[in-house]
Amino acid sequence: MTAQPQEKKNITPAEYLAMERTSLDIKHEFFNGEIFAMVGAKINHVRINANLTREIGNKFKTGKSPCEVLPNDMRVKIETGYVYPDIVIYCGDATFEDNEFDTLTNPVVIIEILSDSTEAFDRGKKFAYYRAISTLQEYILVSQEEYLVEQFTRSDAGTWEYRSYEDADHILKMESINCELPLSEIYWDVEFKLEQKTL
Repeated sequence: MTAQPQEKKNITPAEYLAMERTSLDIKHEFFNGEIFAMVGAKINHVRINANLTREIGNKFKTGKSPCEVLPNDMRVKIETGYVYPDIVIYCGDATFEDNEFDTLTNPVVIIEILSDSTEAFDRGKKFAYYRAISTLQEYILVSQEEYLVEQFTRSDAGTWEYRSYEDADHILKMESINCELPLSEIYWDVEFKLEQKTL
């Protein structure tokens, strides 16, 4: 989903949470005192999100995994604010910021589906925010324009290692949650734009 800046600036985390918990129609992300409204996504984004949530959830269920996959309604605490990843996965017991149980603090995998308006942020500052989460082991970016999944995995030394998957028959291996997923399942029923031919 796309974040749009709002006029109100320099609010506190407490003010943001009070506002967000009473907001019925629109979700907001919060960075460094500023709030950003989350707006709707295009059909490919929605289909990819549904495919990932369904397929990972089914694998967890059949494998009796201790992990759970949550779609983009679960807020996650970061060092400078709060975000709504497209998909977040935790393992074992979920931990929350407070007794409202609506802000997860221990994600193991975060998945973002890229769009033109968010790609630079997802690759840059947002990834930096995510890297500061001590429990996070994998950060995955999924293109909605082509078969392309990019994976960043935290090594034992604390560095991040990069892999890319670019064909329908490639298999995304998420070792931190013991889950493998072919790109054909991630992109099931997704139609890419045809490149226009030039004369």
